[in-house]
Amino acid sequence: MLKGFRDFVLRGNVVDLAVGVVIGAAFGTVVTAFVKDLLTPLIAALVKKPDFSGFAFELHGSRFLYGDFVNAIISFLLIAAAVYYFVVLPVNHLMKRFETQALPDKKKCPECHSDIPVEARRCGFCTQPLA
Repeated sequence: MLKGFRDFVLRGNVVDLAVGVVIGAAFGTVVTAFVKDLLTPLIAALVKKPDFSGFAFELHGSRFLYGDFVNAIISFLLIAAAVYYFVVLPVNHLMKRFETQALPDKKKCPECHSDIPVEARRCGFCTQPLA
């Protein structure tokens, strides 16, 4: 029973997932701090209102605090923009840069147009010698 559990835990995808979750949580903290400490004060300096949580209205004795919702939307948009511009775009750029073109492993026979291995000297279908 313990051997099966050990094999399960030590499989590559379980360990990779665990590492991804830990790094994702740490990165989430960094992005949240970036938005809260840098981007939100910048927006506050531009619009002269750093916090919308005080915005509310009353309807038949019920108080609706829509300011917290506005803060949450702005925070989400800022975090999404920060992740896109500082993570997604650079990673996509790096992936394109290091992308290697795969060499073809098949070619067409000039006689019968069958797919044959690049290293072949004779077609396996029509036995035509290849140059």
